[in-house]
Amino acid sequence: MIVVRNLVFRRLSIPELTIPPGYVSLIGPNGSGKTTFLRVLSGVLKPAEGAALIDGTPLRERRIGFINEYPDRNILFSRVSDELASALRFSHLPCEEITRKVDLTIERAGLSHLADRYIHTLSGGEKVLVALLSATIHSPEVLLLDEFDSHLDEHAVDAAEQVISSSGAVYVIRCTQNMDIASRSETLIALFNGRIRSIGAPSEVFSALSGTCYVPFAWRSRVETGP
Repeated sequence: MIVVRNLVFRRLSIPELTIPPGYVSLIGPNGSGKTTFLRVLSGVLKPAEGAALIDGTPLRERRIGFINEYPDRNILFSRVSDELASALRFSHLPCEEITRKVDLTIERAGLSHLADRYIHTLSGGEKVLVALLSATIHSPEVLLLDEFDSHLDEHAVDAAEQVISSSGAVYVIRCTQNMDIASRSETLIALFNGRIRSIGAPSEVFSALSGTCYVPFAWRSRVETGP
């Protein structure tokens, strides 16, 4: 379990929160602190008070993959293969193992044709997929996704979901404005004005948010028409 205690930072005020393993979606209005919360979990930001722990260990000390909302901000290197290799190089793996793992990763994703491409020549969707592969190639325990799907078409979303599902991450926590995607998560967290408004299974959270725009149309229709 990820346990957040006494977290106070900027807009955020979260006395206590327990996040179970699995797929978790973070929803709520713009400006509610969702991105800040993900960055605190990633260790990019250090809160003024409180901590985020996983099995008693600070979350920032575990293997974490993080994807920014804006594709270009995820990229460190100019070539796709170098970008994918970066996390492995930072882990000081042997060159042969890095090359083998990069080749295998990009082949499994069906993106071998991009291996020698320069990042600036890629589409926005391709950049997101490369960033996802780079964030998951080192088998993170926690994968944090900040509205990355807002830049993807339907085909790219499907490809991204395949990368995520094969990442092996124990925790996948995504901030999204797509309530249909959120409805497929195992756990929802509704964050409003820096505070947790509701957490639980999608049906529980959508019930708590009834009357707001944070309920999928299909779910609203099902509730209104009955079984």
